[in-house]
Amino acid sequence: DGFVLWESNAIVRYLCARHSAGRLWPEDLTIRAETDKWMDWQATTFWPTFRPLFWNLARTPVDQRDGNAMEESRLRTAEILGYVDAHLKSRSHLAGENFTMGDIPLGCAVWRWMALPIQRPELSNLKRWFDTLAQRPAFQKVVMLPVT
Repeated sequence: DGFVLWESNAIVRYLCARHSAGRLWPEDLTIRAETDKWMDWQATTFWPTFRPLFWNLARTPVDQRDGNAMEESRLRTAEILGYVDAHLKSRSHLAGENFTMGDIPLGCAVWRWMALPIQRPELSNLKRWFDTLAQRPAFQKVVMLPVT
């Protein structure tokens, strides 16, 4: 109907509110705030930290890659994913026991992290969460594509 929206997390929020209120878009304001927090964390903390590694490996010709920036990004990204791993120790998903909109952006971003040919630390809770997302048919169809 002519409505145009940009910014991926805003799009996720809109679609979840419109088509999945009470499930993906939690009605409980505390849980919704938790989902919003993780969506914002993905955009403001994870992506800026991970971007140099991703960009160099996925978008930069081999002879133009910045090895120091890549290694710094890899180490720092592993460190901040440790926070997520610790958070997931006592819950199935980012905002509790149910899959919500908060899992979508970080799940997409972690797919890129998992798909890159790099050394990663053992983050068992993050892996469990990611493996759960990766079993979802929509995740397989839309997210688990070749890294580009």
